[in-house]
Order: sequence, then C-alpha cells, then structure tokens
Amino acid sequence: MDKVVDLYLSQPTTRKKWKEFLEKLGLHDFSDREIDVIDHTLGLIDEDGKLVGTGSIAGNVLKYIGVCNEDATSGARFNKIVTALQQYLFNEGKFHSFVFTKEKYSSSFQHLSFSELAHTEQAAFLESGNPNVDDYLNSLPQIPNQDNKKIAAIVMNANPFTLGHRHLVEMASQENDLIYVFVVATDLSLFKTKERMMLVQEGLSDLKNVKVVSGGDYMVSSATFPAYFLQSPKDLIDTQTEIDARVFKNIIAPKLNITRRYLGKEPISITTHYYNVSLAHELGPDIEVIITPRYQVEGQLVTATQVRKDIKEGNLTEIAKFVPKTTYDYINDNLLKLQDRIKKGMKIDGN
Repeated sequence: MDKVVDLYLSQPTTRKKWKEFLEKLGLHDFSDREIDVIDHTLGLIDEDGKLVGTGSIAGNVLKYIGVCNEDATSGARFNKIVTALQQYLFNEGKFHSFVFTKEKYSSSFQHLSFSELAHTEQAAFLESGNPNVDDYLNSLPQIPNQDNKKIAAIVMNANPFTLGHRHLVEMASQENDLIYVFVVATDLSLFKTKERMMLVQEGLSDLKNVKVVSGGDYMVSSATFPAYFLQSPKDLIDTQTEIDARVFKNIIAPKLNITRRYLGKEPISITTHYYNVSLAHELGPDIEVIITPRYQVEGQLVTATQVRKDIKEGNLTEIAKFVPKTTYDYINDNLLKLQDRIKKGMKIDGN
C-alpha cells in the first residue's frame, strides 16, 4: 500500500529524485520563480520504497502534482496525493485551496469536489472549500438598484498609489454611477497589501461613487500564476490573461453588473501593453474596455515604477510630484522601512 511522506526539497538527494520523477511525467520548469514559493511537498512511496506520486503547496495553491499509475488503480494515487495535500492545509488552518492545471486534468479535480472557475485550451483554474467565490462576491458592497446602473471596474496593484491611478479613477467616476477599484491582493510588492489598500482608500476617499475592495484570490496575477506546466513564457502571459479575463467576465462582472473596465495605456512595458490588448480582446464585446492615455506631470509619465526608484534614492522632491499627499506622507514617514525592504532584495522594477 502506498504511503504518504513529507519530502524536504532542501535536501539535494530528495530534490534530485523529486525533479527526475516529475521530468519523466513531462514537467520541466523548475525555475526559482516556481520553486521558491513552495511551502511544503508530499510524496507517495510504494511498498518497494519507490516514489510514485508527489504534490506541493504554495500558500493555498496546489502545484507540481504528478503520479505514476503503473501497477495501480487508475486515479487512486492522484486522489490520494490531492486528498493528503488538502488534509495538510486543513491542519494548517487553511480551508480554501486553488489549483492551476492542464485543462485535461480539470475533471479529475472536479471529482474531488473542486469547482472550475475558468479554463482555456491549455489550463484550468479551480477552487475547493470556503470561503469560495460566491462568498467573496456576496461580501462586496453594492448600491440600491445596481442592476440598472452604469457600473465600471478598475484593477490596480497600486505599488504605490499615484496621481496616475487617481486620474484614471476620477475620469471613470465621472462617466459611471459606481466604480469598483479592485486592489490586487498578492503580497509580492514593495508596499504590502494592507499598505496598498490603505493608500488607495485614503487617496480616493472624496469620490463618493467609488468602492475600494480587495481583489481577493480572484484577480489572477502573473506573479502567482504557476507556469511549470506551460511550454513557454509567452504561454504564461497568454494563459494568465485568458484565465484572469474569463473569471472576471463570467463570474465577477455579471454578479455586480459591471459593463466597463478601465485600463491605463502602456507606452513603456511591452508585456503590460500585450496584456491590455489581450484583455480587451477577451472581455469584449460584453464588457467595454476603455484604455486611457497615461497621466503626465511636467511632460513626464507618472508611473509607480519611477516612484519606487525615487524611494530607493530617497528623492522625496520627485516623489511629491507624482503621488497624492496621502501617499507622500506615508512614504515620508516610512522611507527608511521601505528602503530597507529594497536593500533586502525586494524588486522595484516592473509594474
């Protein structure tokens, strides 16, 4: 009978066996991006001491799940490793989990009480447990007679919240009855999620038709989207964009009557520009995508990336040009703490 064991990937021999096992199953991406976020790994060992299955956990996401079905009932080992991973999460007090997997494996997870949120030709995104997407949507504020109002959405990382973000929301608020500003909840930024939420809320507090809410687990970030089962970096961008758009279009937007989504035009980052174009293609025609020119100050584009670089250099005079007073005051009061995060390796490039 197969036995579930802990696998410690910090041990070179264990990691080598684990990697070789998964490579035989067709998985080949073992980059730091994928491995460094793993919190724990389990293995299935048969009666001969041979590794016949494995699965890992990163936060509340299951990944690197693979089994060898030789000399075993079809599906038995898969069921056992997934059940063991979920039990591990339960023991950690986590009762809600996700998996990104190849589309052809979606039905296998659904047999284990996972619900599919979205799929593409290459991938599927599923969840299990509570609070689920319905609980998330029911927690969001609404206004009276919302089904008959013009509702729009903006999704932002706001790392940190700038005058560019403020300009985009101001414009949208003038053109719609209600704006949802979804703040990406992934904690992989210079400004932590709680800090970003606070700065967005403070920076928009005077706009009465704006609701600032957490994107929760349902604004699918490229930073957290596993790519180990995909073939190329382009596949990652394509698949992540499609999954993100389909969750928004088919689940989030209908519940909140969102019919518009606003994006800032991207003249610098090719990746973000491609994301915007792909997102517009995926969301249309049901959701109108409005791409607006980037806000400028003194002929200079306002970007959160530049603000982060100015934080590194301690250039408060430049920062003051590009952010609302609420953001400036926070940076001024916490400059050393933010600079310390950068010194410890927090990346400040990108969006």
